[in-house]
Amino acid sequence: MKGPLVSELTPKQLITSLFLVQVKDVRQKKDGSPYLSLQLSDKSGDIDAKMWDNVWEVLDTFDRDDFVKVKGETLLYQNRLQLNIHKLVRVSGSEIDLGDFLPVSRRDLDEMFRELMSVIDAMKNAHIRALLKAIFDDPDIATAYRRAPAAKGIHHAWLGGLIEHVLSLVHLAKFTALHYPIIDEDLLLAGVILHDIGKISELRYERTFTYSTPGQLLGHIQIGVNIVEDKARSIPGFPDKIKLLIEHMILSHHGQLEFGSPKLPVFAEALLLHHLDNLDSKMEALRATLEKDRSSDSEWTPYNYALERSLLDKNKFLAPPPPAQGQQPSAAAKPKKAQSTLFGDQLLGALKGSEENE
Repeated sequence: MKGPLVSELTPKQLITSLFLVQVKDVRQKKDGSPYLSLQLSDKSGDIDAKMWDNVWEVLDTFDRDDFVKVKGETLLYQNRLQLNIHKLVRVSGSEIDLGDFLPVSRRDLDEMFRELMSVIDAMKNAHIRALLKAIFDDPDIATAYRRAPAAKGIHHAWLGGLIEHVLSLVHLAKFTALHYPIIDEDLLLAGVILHDIGKISELRYERTFTYSTPGQLLGHIQIGVNIVEDKARSIPGFPDKIKLLIEHMILSHHGQLEFGSPKLPVFAEALLLHHLDNLDSKMEALRATLEKDRSSDSEWTPYNYALERSLLDKNKFLAPPPPAQGQQPSAAAKPKKAQSTLFGDQLLGALKGSEENE
């Protein structure tokens, strides 16, 4: 039995549960003796863990990507939830339900794929529509695109994260294409849908999210360009200029050379794609950081290296202070009972009547 999820843990809680080992480091205490520094995870998130005693007994019994059963106690350390491990035992994969350990999108994967196909079907540019259909008619690509994470850890790092990220960008792209008349919506949407398609091969996600050998050697940008080249070649008379524009959008979507873009974006749709992609990934990284720090009473999160700052939890900042011990909550803090008015009663009655007549 799994035991409590990471998301269910609270400070000063004694637990016994199963976790996947994401990171395993052997470090030294001040007296020179070793301790284990681990990152443990399940489908709900991850937690830093330390094992201070009896390290030699377990050190060689497990490794990264193994499942372990741990007994320990949670605590807050530097405003972050941490697990102090008392006992640890490796568990065979045959005893594990993998559904407990790989995080999955809250949205249905097939439903998201149908939404994506409806976006492609609605495109007016026949060439772009044909290219996208040729790509997603490939069952290997379609299956992988449904399940792939969008990243190893920074944003949308769960099964279905790639397509969820893309659909979020689709909504942003449609809105901004209306706002900026110079934008070709179909071209922008092609860049949105294809900019990270190489991640279906760059990342592996059998147990943990890691890089594949093609991912290590080529990276998702080059893999994505290769996919476009291959499928465009299979379409008779596909325009070379459209192919070049789409490939440039893939090559330049990181926006800056130092961030891994082989090219800088040099036309409107490419530049807009970069900024939309950056916006969506940063906002998701912010959301995930606040969610991970929910157990802390601090208004500020620990330093986020991806965003290069600590973050203010606005809801904690704006929340009224708790009442002093023995003091009743103030009238302002109590929820107000809705007041009845003649107009309000008539409006509610009309709405109720319309529902009954439907």
